Formats: sequence, C-alpha cells, structure tokens
Amino acid sequence: MTDQQTIMAGAIAATGEEVAQMDRSAVEARVLAEITEDVRDVIGEEYAFDMDITMDTSFGDDLELESIEFVALADRLRERYGAAVDFVGFLATRDVDQVINMRIGEVVEFVVDSQSTPVTTGSI
Repeated sequence: MTDQQTIMAGAIAATGEEVAQMDRSAVEARVLAEITEDVRDVIGEEYAFDMDITMDTSFGDDLELESIEFVALADRLRERYGAAVDFVGFLATRDVDQVINMRIGEVVEFVVDSQSTPVTTGSI
C-alpha cells in the first residue's frame, strides 16, 4: 500500500464510536423530520408550515405551543413510536418553565434515546 493509500484508508476508517455517532445523527435527522411534521399538524397554523423548525426551535417562544397542543403532540408521538416513547412521562419530569422553554432537539433526543436498545455483554 502506498503512503497516499494509507492516508486515504485512515481518513475513511472510523472508530465504532464515530460510526455510532454518524448513525445517531442520521436517526436524529429522521426523527426531527417526523416530529416537525407532527408539530405542524398539531399547530395547524399557516405560520408553522412556513417556519423552519430545527433542533433549536423552542416550543414556547418560537412555536407558541399551548398545553392542549402538547397533549395532541403526545398522542401523535405515541401513535408514531409506540409505548417506548412516553412523552407524557418525559414532560412530568420537568417543571412548567422547563416545558415552556423546551427545544425540539430535546424531544428528538428523548425519542432517539427511548428507541435505543442498550447492548449488554456477558452472561445472564
């Protein structure tokens, strides 16, 4: 192998952690798109469909989500992801200010983490 091939191989190779991070990033992007769709449907206002919803978008300041809309979003998340994603339980761990100031990214991370199955090794 030439020096250039070795450099290229090293640049292409990724550690298991880097691969996991790339996989997580792809999953987070997919979940963000799904949650964005659900949020827009729940809000139903034209401005929500025109808004660029990102991981940093806040439910309170940016989306002005009301409590009944959080309930509707919880229903949608349960329908989409199943019982493993307990959004109501997630909200119950937060105080009112934390819920109001919550970002879309926090929900995306919660959904991804809820769907992750921990890998265990060793005997049972």
